[in-house]
Amino acid sequence: MPTPPVPPRVTRPTDRAGARADGVTDWQLRHLEVVRSSRNTYLPATTADDVGTRVTAVLLGAPPSAVISHRTAAWSWGLQIPLVRDDGRVHLTVPPATRIRSRADRQVHCAVLPEWQVARRGGVALTSPGRTWRDLAARLPAAALLAVTDQMLARGYPPEAFQRVLDASRGQRGVRTAREVLAVADPLAGSPMESVLRWIVHEAALPPPVLQHVVRGGHGEFLGRVDLAWPERRVLIEFDGDGHRERRVFVDDLRRQNRLVLAGWVVLRFTSADLVGRPAWVVATIRRALAGPRSRVMRTRGHQRLMATSSHGSVGSAISPGLTPR
Repeated sequence: MPTPPVPPRVTRPTDRAGARADGVTDWQLRHLEVVRSSRNTYLPATTADDVGTRVTAVLLGAPPSAVISHRTAAWSWGLQIPLVRDDGRVHLTVPPATRIRSRADRQVHCAVLPEWQVARRGGVALTSPGRTWRDLAARLPAAALLAVTDQMLARGYPPEAFQRVLDASRGQRGVRTAREVLAVADPLAGSPMESVLRWIVHEAALPPPVLQHVVRGGHGEFLGRVDLAWPERRVLIEFDGDGHRERRVFVDDLRRQNRLVLAGWVVLRFTSADLVGRPAWVVATIRRALAGPRSRVMRTRGHQRLMATSSHGSVGSAISPGLTPR
C-alpha cells in the first residue's frame, strides 16, 4: 500500500523565524505545496493567488512605515482596473530614504503621505481612496482611470473630494490626466469596459452619449435599458462582456435587440476584443451610425411614434460600501 503524501506544515504566510516558532523545519519549508514568494517569505500554495494572502506575506518583511498603495490599494477598496495586466506584485509606499527595495513579490514607491491620505482596514495601513486614485492617475492610461473614477462616483465618493486631492497634488505627474478624466466621469457607467468605451467616444470628439437610457414604446411599454445612446439619432450601443455569453443572457439579448430594431433604433454591439484590438474601427462604426438619417422613428400600425426616455438611477451604488472622501 503506497504511503500517503505528507501534508504541508505551512498553513499561513510566514518567514523563516515565524516558521521555526511554529515548529516548521527548513526541510518542511521546501514542501511542494509551499510557495517561496521571496528570499525569506513562504505561503501555502493553495492561497498563493489570493491578493490578501500576498499582502500579509509582503508585510512580514516590510518596515512599519510601509503603506499599501496603488493597484493593491485599489483592490482593497474593491475597485476594478481594466486594460492593464496585474503582475501579481504588492504595491507599497514608504517614506523617502527608507531602506527597502522592489523585488519579485513587491513594488516599492517612495513618497511622503499626509495623514489624511492614509486609512486603515483590518489593521493594515493603505492609501485613502482619493490618494489611491491620484497614484493610479500617474500610471494608468486615461481609459482605465476613467473606469476607476466611475466606480468611485457610483459608490458615493464626492466629486469635491477628487478636487481636494488634485489641489494637493499640483504639478505632479498624472494630475493633468486626472482632471481630463474627472470632467468625463459618470456614476451611471455599468461596467469598467463601458467606461473604456466611453473614453474612446470622448477621445474621438463624438457627441457624448446618454448612459443607461431607457427606451419605451408608443404606449409607454418598456423596451429595454441600454448602455449608451444618442436618442435624437436613435442610435444605441451595448457592450457585451463575458456574462453575455451565458445562454439565458444571450437569448434575452437577442429578443431585446429585435424589439429595439423594430422600434427604429440602430443597435451597435461591441466586445473587449473590439475596444482593445480595433478602437479605430469602433469609432468609425459609431460615427457612420450617427451620420445616418436624422429620424429613424418607425410607425406602428396606428402610426404612433415610439418615444424614448432616460433613466438616471445609479447602477453601481449597491455593489459595495461607499468610499470615505479622503
